[in-house]
Amino acid sequence: MIHVLLDAPEGVSDPSLLEAGVRRALRRRGVERAEVSVALVDDPAIHELNRRHLGHDYPTDVISFGLWQPGDPVVVGDIYIGWEQARRQAADLGVDEGEELLRLAVHGALHVAGMDHPDEAEQRAASEMVRLQEAVVRELLSGDGGIA
Repeated sequence: MIHVLLDAPEGVSDPSLLEAGVRRALRRRGVERAEVSVALVDDPAIHELNRRHLGHDYPTDVISFGLWQPGDPVVVGDIYIGWEQARRQAADLGVDEGEELLRLAVHGALHVAGMDHPDEAEQRAASEMVRLQEAVVRELLSGDGGIA
């Protein structure tokens, strides 16, 4: 069973869609047992996490921590989504805020499941991780296969 604990501020378009995205992403990676927390945090909080854990002095969109080792019976992780940054990105990309939040939840879940991507933008977009991320987002937004 995959357990997702979501902490989101009032006004998030559809928290259940974020939970479904995390579950679908993990299942697509073959994960059947997981405990994952997802917290939507503001710019100051994500900025501090980014500075403290990654050495980057700016707010970011998503940071995830896989808290398990290969061979562990349960995948455990934390996902932090910078909702203010997500709102700005959605506006820049011309997509719905809920879609961008879903994309970031899925992205974080794939990192928790052990996937990674190149840092360079062009290579990143073509990576297996980002292709899977976008497939999961499309599936959930189109209603393909129901809620994960």
